[in-house]
Amino acid sequence: MVRVALALPIELEDRLAGELMRHGHDVVARCSSADELASVLRGATAAVAIVAASPRYLNRRLLTESDAAGVRIVAMAAGDDERRNAATLDLREVVAASAAWPEIEEMMLGAGPAAGADGAQRRGQVVAIWGPAGSPGRTTLAIALAAEIAAEGHTVALADVDTHSGSVAPALGLLDEAPGFAAACRLAGADSLTQRELERIGQRYLSPRGSFWVLTGIGRPSRWPELSAERVVGTIGACREWVDFTIVDTGSSLENDEEISSDLFAPRRNAATIAALREADQVVAIGSADPVGLSRFLRAHVDLVETIETDRVAVVMNKIRASAIGPGASSQVRQTLQRFGGISDLALVPYDRAALDAAVLSGRTLCDVAPKSAARVAIRQLTRERVLPTPEPARRRFGRRVDRRGQAAG
Repeated sequence: MVRVALALPIELEDRLAGELMRHGHDVVARCSSADELASVLRGATAAVAIVAASPRYLNRRLLTESDAAGVRIVAMAAGDDERRNAATLDLREVVAASAAWPEIEEMMLGAGPAAGADGAQRRGQVVAIWGPAGSPGRTTLAIALAAEIAAEGHTVALADVDTHSGSVAPALGLLDEAPGFAAACRLAGADSLTQRELERIGQRYLSPRGSFWVLTGIGRPSRWPELSAERVVGTIGACREWVDFTIVDTGSSLENDEEISSDLFAPRRNAATIAALREADQVVAIGSADPVGLSRFLRAHVDLVETIETDRVAVVMNKIRASAIGPGASSQVRQTLQRFGGISDLALVPYDRAALDAAVLSGRTLCDVAPKSAARVAIRQLTRERVLPTPEPARRRFGRRVDRRGQAAG
């Protein structure tokens, strides 16, 4: 049984309400406009809202409220004008108003192939980027890895899961007024997160070298309860079926103080980071190559290996430069990590401040603004040698709207 809210013209509403009840579904709200539906969504306990695709029944406010409530929207279009309205709002779950009930129910239930071009069930790889506090370059590396993997021809989603200081959106010049990852988590919590919803709430970073999806992070740290461990796991699972690679930018803290101070179940601020690390197929642990950064990394690395298996961790030392650590900086960093952390296998990324500043200033990736940068070359090598598999990627096409008449628009 699915709990459904309706906002449709009266004749269509009566027909659909009858079908819903005959097939065991529950109609929890019947509204006469998008604004009326938006005002009742949070208290209506609906999992899906079926609306007409005309502006009266479908607008931006309704989509915003549906994201906040974790409710999927399915639109019924009676003509080209209504389809254009849905397309303008980037709503992809659209079915013809004249469609038969089985077609409508299939869309309502979120049915659809999660397979690649060969029809096999897809299971994308998840790579989490973690590092201790102190700006070692987690977000910079996460963005760079996403760009490099996309440039190799894979489909990629970059997710900002940092509950303390999410930075992906401003680093790429993207709007973060409606954080995509938080919206995905709400939908996952309502068991309503589909590939079409991910494409609707995700933003697209466009590049001639390789574009990728971005699920922006929370702009205010106080919103961390929206990213519970269960929701994060559900969202990452949906991303596995959506793209070849999901790059997760995590927070730094791995503390579980709430579990120590209370024997009652309580939300944990760092649950999102810990859940993402445990779900990841690979974890890239990054530290800053200076005396303070090395000390922080070695101490925090102990907590990391207590949280996940060490065989999934690749260590990267960032900002390698003689001015901060003395002559023979690379050799000194390797010796320090080997002596005090038993870490012998690591990648080194030189500090190229001019290139990094240019990327931040323009809101672009390193490979777009400085393809010959020493830092970019090192990250590309890291991507090819430690992250990417040997097989060719399963190429997919995005940005197409399926309208259930057997045609693709867009």
